Amino acid sequence: IRHAVALAQAGEVAAIVTAPIHKEALAAAGEPYPGHTELLQAEAGAGPVRMMLANDELKTVLVSIHVSLRRAIDAVSTASVLETLRIAHAAARRWGQAAPRIAVAGLNPHAGEGGLFGDEELRVIAPAIEAACREGIDARGPFAPDTVFMRARHTADHPGEFDIVVAMYHDQGLIPVKYLGVERGVNVTLGLPFVRTSPDHGTAFDRAGSGRADPSSLIAAGQMARRLAAG
Repeated sequence: IRHAVALAQAGEVAAIVTAPIHKEALAAAGEPYPGHTELLQAEAGAGPVRMMLANDELKTVLVSIHVSLRRAIDAVSTASVLETLRIAHAAARRWGQAAPRIAVAGLNPHAGEGGLFGDEELRVIAPAIEAACREGIDARGPFAPDTVFMRARHTADHPGEFDIVVAMYHDQGLIPVKYLGVERGVNVTLGLPFVRTSPDHGTAFDRAGSGRADPSSLIAAGQMARRLAAG
């Protein structure tokens, strides 16, 4: 991984495609990072980064990544949501969308239902959206998390209302994309000084040597890396 970053920073490769990594093995080796994203960020000396999971129908960007659900809730702040919106907007512009439409999912059921089920939407998330709009970012919401992904999904029969959905935590954003097909999903790290993609699945040791492993997501990751690197 470190060698790949060095090659990218030297301009010898246009993008990095990482295979799944076993996080327990990474920890057992003494690495302080919970996964690829954090390690790549440190090695690249990058600023804030965000994880995007994408396929040809849906793109989701996460406010927090590999932390416990309790810590993920604590990580939802006006600053972190606004930073995510900025990173998502900038990334989409780099890959050719002049004015990306970004939907923001609420944290609580029904996006808090006006404060009945939690006030994070009113107190934390809405101010971030308002600040992003003042910066010229087309951000909307917060929307109920159980319907916003359906609204953003783009198919031949149903053009999506949004180009990206910002999700508040890991599983909120990843489950909808993976449900559409793990074999098509690609993980993209936004905010790095180079393109990085990976499959949206883990190591699958139970399939090793069985002849049942499906390389489709890795192939999709390579294809997306090539498209993004080409600008």
